[in-house]
Amino acid sequence: MKELLGGQEVIGVARIEGPIVVVQGAGSVGYDEVVEVFDSRGRLRRGRVLEVGEDIAVVEVFAGTTGLSIDDTRVRFLGEPLRIPVTEEMLGRVFDGLGEPIDGGPEPLADHYADINGQPINPTARVYPRDYIQTGISAIDGMNTLVMGQKLPLFSGSGLPHDQLAAQIVRQATLGAPAGEAPSQTAQFAIVFAAMGVKHDVAAYFRDSFAESGALTRVAMFLNLADDPPVERLVTPRAALTLAEYLAFERQMHVLVILTDMTNYCEALRQISNIRGEVPSRKGYPGYLYSDLASMYERTGRIKTSEGSITQLPILTMPNDDITHPVPDLTGYITEGQIVLSRDLTHQDIYPPIAVLPSLSRLMKDGIGEGRTRADHSHLSAQLYAAYAHVQDVRSLASVIGEEELSTVDQQYLQFGRAFEREFIHQGPTENRSIEETLTIGWRLLSMLPQEELTRVSPAELQQYYGKRDATH
Repeated sequence: MKELLGGQEVIGVARIEGPIVVVQGAGSVGYDEVVEVFDSRGRLRRGRVLEVGEDIAVVEVFAGTTGLSIDDTRVRFLGEPLRIPVTEEMLGRVFDGLGEPIDGGPEPLADHYADINGQPINPTARVYPRDYIQTGISAIDGMNTLVMGQKLPLFSGSGLPHDQLAAQIVRQATLGAPAGEAPSQTAQFAIVFAAMGVKHDVAAYFRDSFAESGALTRVAMFLNLADDPPVERLVTPRAALTLAEYLAFERQMHVLVILTDMTNYCEALRQISNIRGEVPSRKGYPGYLYSDLASMYERTGRIKTSEGSITQLPILTMPNDDITHPVPDLTGYITEGQIVLSRDLTHQDIYPPIAVLPSLSRLMKDGIGEGRTRADHSHLSAQLYAAYAHVQDVRSLASVIGEEELSTVDQQYLQFGRAFEREFIHQGPTENRSIEETLTIGWRLLSMLPQEELTRVSPAELQQYYGKRDATH
């Protein structure tokens, strides 16, 4: 072993297991330290320290260990955590999962290098999120409003159009304005997009979608594709969030972070955990899955010392559409709600297939109302939710006794349910509705029900909006 500037080098390793290299005689090595691994031909691979002991270090190699031998492998410890360059010039560029450019352009001229693990935020420095984001999608803006600085995941399933929905949100998201006022043209978001384990066609879809809409110039893409090393997936979201923190807290920008697919990230974490021989928890995932996810999701929000913000939209596919699976289950505990996509609505050709009843935005109440959206927004949303929930009960009853045996009011609820799905939830993939249009559609649909059924709205709101028809319909 020979000492190097800022680190040390070891020739020969004790064990190689999958992407894991076990090094003995490493001396004083730190957790999460960056490692350079050289094969017998001197070719370089990078890795990081996962575990340290008295005379041993466990290293994960990002590019895998194929071609490495026990005797000829050289491991160089650099004495510092993994850092990536951060600069505003990274917007409009495409990088691999480790932050290296793959779009044919030059290395970005970095303002400085930042630790991918981020900087801890003092809880007392956080600003409570209160400004709503207008996505142009009624089921989100009207029923599950997204607030700037919120983390709101998309719970999807295999084959559902979550990619299309995420791309639409990226194109349309602006800082919201009260109903009747146009959103500020300067309120567009910088986008940091991280893909983990996605197929080439999915990555190409996002890139083409951003380019066609003109959004690509404000998007930084970090791509770890399905045929890239799984170990690299553990770094990809952290590299993306490091750039987001720089843009938000040092460059005063509003940043929207899209992370897809978090299920692939968790699978990679489970794979590494199993190789290390750790005691598994539910479904083989490591017991620290919750804290690992929280270390990324909590890199969101606003702080007192910056005008910028980070809003997260993680996307995860639920295996077998099981919302109790460990990945969506733990994600729901950490984040402030969830948007759930429905396979049944997809089969009815309804886009976006957002299942309103299991979806939730816990910060919605603080981002809507007088001066933010409209004074009736909260009551209208509650009434739509209650009416649509009753529709499910009526549908269950109709499946037993038949629609013709239902009461007149119950038949009105069935008509409301069909119209709600077809006119409120459903909208084209290029349709960008203002908050005024969303609320107007909601009142027009409630006017299909008798006034005495509308118990969640005030008499003044009924007098002002009930029975009014949208001039565009």
